[in-house]
Formats: sequence, C-alpha cells, structure tokens
Amino acid sequence: MRFVFYTHSLVSDWNHGNAHFLRGVMRDLVRRGHEALALEPADAWSRQNLLAQQGAGAVERFASDFPMLRSEQYGAGFDHEAALAEADVVVVHEWTEPALVARIGELRRDGAPWTLLFHDTHHRAVSAEGDIAGLELEHYDAILAFGETLRERYLRAGWGKQVFTWHEAADDALFHPMPEIERTRDLIWIGNWGDDERTAEIASFLVEPARQLKLTGTVRGVRYPESALAALNAAGLDYGGWIANADAPRAFAQHRVTVHIPRRPYVQNLPGIPTIRMFEALACGIPLISAPWSDAEGLFRAGTDFLFARDGADMQRLLAEVLADRDRAAALAVAGLETIQARHTCRHRVDELLAILGQHGTARVSNQLAPGEAAS
Repeated sequence: MRFVFYTHSLVSDWNHGNAHFLRGVMRDLVRRGHEALALEPADAWSRQNLLAQQGAGAVERFASDFPMLRSEQYGAGFDHEAALAEADVVVVHEWTEPALVARIGELRRDGAPWTLLFHDTHHRAVSAEGDIAGLELEHYDAILAFGETLRERYLRAGWGKQVFTWHEAADDALFHPMPEIERTRDLIWIGNWGDDERTAEIASFLVEPARQLKLTGTVRGVRYPESALAALNAAGLDYGGWIANADAPRAFAQHRVTVHIPRRPYVQNLPGIPTIRMFEALACGIPLISAPWSDAEGLFRAGTDFLFARDGADMQRLLAEVLADRDRAAALAVAGLETIQARHTCRHRVDELLAILGQHGTARVSNQLAPGEAAS
C-alpha cells in the first residue's frame, strides 16, 4: 500500500518529537513492503530553526541517517490532489494548517478512495481547545490519539467518527543498547525547555539533585533561556544544545542513568501519556528515574522498568542509590528494555495501525491487507 503522511516535518527534529515516531513508523512500513511518503510545509518552524541554528548540514544529514525515508515539501501552489491520487492511506498530523486539514477532508467527502486518518500527538486538545475544536474532521475516517485520556477527550467533544489510542513508541532499529560504548559520565537528560511547562520540575528533579550529588552530567535540547543555562553550569552539568535524534542512542550509552521529566499539561490534564523520550531511553538500556506522572494505562511496570521519584529529594536519593549499585542499575536497564521490546516499538504501532485499517479502512485498503495484518 501507499501511505502519505502530512507532518510538520520529517526532516527536522528540532523541538519536534513527532518526527522521531513518524520516522520509525515509516521505516517499518517500508520494511514490510509498503510505500511511505511524508509531505511537510516548506516553511515549517522546526526546519527553519534547525537551519538557522545548526546550518544546512543538520538538514542534509537526514538523507544519510534515514536513506530509506522520503519526504517532499509543499508550498502555496502545491497540487495536493495529484500528490494523493495514488494514495491508499493518508495520515494528517494535528500541526497541519487548518485550511489544509479541511481541504483534505473535503477530498475524502467527495469520493477519494483512500482511508483518511487524523493524528494528534500534543496537548492542545486541553491547553488550546479552540484550536482543535475548530478543525473540520467530520470527513476523516478515524482519529489516532496518542493516549487514552486524549481519545476520551475527542469522544466527549464529538470530534471525529472513530477515535483510537495510538501511543508513540521507540524506533528500535535506531534505539537499542550499545554495550561496546564505555559509560564515562553519570547523568544525561535529553529534553527541550518547553515554554516554561516544566521549569520548576527541571530545577527540582534535575539541576538540584545533580548539584547536591556533584554528578558529572550532560543536558541536550533547545530553547534554554540564559537563566537555565546558568543554573546548569552552576550544578556542574554540561549543556550541549540540540542533538540529532540519530545521535541520541550513543549519548545515552555514554551515561549511567537518565531522568524523565514530563511537561505539566500532560501530568495535570492528560495522565497516562509519557513523552517519546521515555520509550527511547528505555530502549537504549539505560536506568531511568522519573518525576511523577500517572501511568494510567499500565504502559510500564513502575519500580521494575524504571523508578518514580516523589519529589526532588527523592530523586536525589534514588540517583545516588542507582549510581552506587551496579546490580540494581543493570536490573532496571534489562527490565525497561524488555518492556519496550515486548510492547512499545514502532513495529508494534504499525501492527496496531494495520489492525485499525483492517476494521475501518476503505475497500481500497481492505482489499490489499493480508489476513494477518488486518487481524493484528
């Protein structure tokens, strides 16, 4: 089958975690013999920021990191009808411009034979409800929401015909343990600043414990204000700025432990949704300690796959214990990796996607699905 994904960007992962997941999904679709194409706006803010801050080389390396993936840019004069003429499945991400969301829906309304899905991987349904409520989704065949609480929000609001939970996951072709690399530093955190959505949490669960324990450590991510950079420096943490997602597994492998610090809108309003970095870190076999969030869907085995820290003092205690106890650290790493490999890879998500298409896809799709795919 031919899959077309409308995304904010496939090429740039600057402050854009959905690119991580979509790359893994497209990679697995291609591995199974399907075609996959991403369409992204030429003026995408992620790509523009990456070019401005890192130069053309950061964009150009996408082709070498992901040679199996295809992405095309579109602008004002792009012929979307022609681009979708041979599509079997069209997936539109929620960052797509509302007018284009509506235009694609109208093509489906007017008889386009492909299956049309809307994909939401953000908290705007609760933090900027009007943005999502204003989208014209009535002609979409189904909604893919990256958590059960977000699915329920769509259902309560009457947005869309069918709504399915489709969590993000780790691309295990990229994210896997690298035991050959020596772990030379204590702590790593890979995460963006996040519009002050976790300012206090970063201070409490990362900066202060590292300072108190005098850890060697690394922070990677973007949009850190000067005050944050000063705090990291005072704690003895090295700030390395943006990191290409393809380089993140090696970075994890060079450190003994990592932390997970979710953004406040997810903790408060969308329980059960971890960021994709948690899946990716555990896939790399690094012990992980998390700030509080509610694993309402039982995605992991808390206390076995990772540890929960109740507050900053608890994080400091747990970091000290894990760094001092190699056996405990190893057990956490093995268990976390086990859960990812059993439940949370992009291969699993493609299985889920094909099963949804088997139930709700158009005849054009159902006629092409193998019996095993439709029943996954």
